[in-house]
Amino acid sequence: MKRNFLLVVLLLLPGLVAAATIGVKDVAEALQKPFASDVVQARGSDKSGIFDFQGDFFQQSEIAAIERVQRGRGLVSFRFTYPGGNRVPLSMFRWEYLEPTQQEVISDAETLWVYLPDNRQVIVSDVAEISRQRQDNPMTFLTGLGNLSRDFQIRWGSPNSDLQGNYVLELRPRRASNLIRTLQIVVDRRAVLDYVEKQQVGNYFPIMATTVMDPAGNKTTIEFSKINFNVGLAASYFRFVQPAGVDILRPEGSKLPF
Repeated sequence: MKRNFLLVVLLLLPGLVAAATIGVKDVAEALQKPFASDVVQARGSDKSGIFDFQGDFFQQSEIAAIERVQRGRGLVSFRFTYPGGNRVPLSMFRWEYLEPTQQEVISDAETLWVYLPDNRQVIVSDVAEISRQRQDNPMTFLTGLGNLSRDFQIRWGSPNSDLQGNYVLELRPRRASNLIRTLQIVVDRRAVLDYVEKQQVGNYFPIMATTVMDPAGNKTTIEFSKINFNVGLAASYFRFVQPAGVDILRPEGSKLPF
């Protein structure tokens, strides 16, 4: 009995040692490298890339001033185009809310559409203008996943792991932000161990959940599930096709919708 127990311990020991020595830098690199500007298509190295992903999301927003909780869910899709060098990847995205009301937020990296079917309206904005007006928008961090260390100070969350052993990072903006006080990211432990033990990335989608806390104490958590990546999403999927009878609104300045 003791011999069998010792054998099990010896078989598990390498994994236990690796887990015990994993640091913030390891987790941060495992999170960022699949989205870095020098990624390649093939998996099995530290330069493997994630070029698109699609799956379900659940969102919970807590509004501190009125002690109100709002929940929503739907389908999220992203597509990244990597121009190479040190240039930032172009990001296309599509958030399709099914609850509590139907709504679509779509971008082809040049134009942003916010479609409100119940109102028969679509709000159209220029992405470059949004970037100038809302550089610290918490919803845009997903477009810069490959270089989070440039924009955020990264440290362990408290606690530094969830009940399933996934790692929790806390990010704080390097410059003052009116929209982000902290950004918490839950990183899939399988992605981290794959990077630490095998120097591989791109075999697991690393992001399990994010939580943004703003200076006013409002909190938005997004949980991702059933994620598939590198499925070959076409660029045309990220362009809004306007239904007949829908009014077009073009906000200006501080009234930008995103």
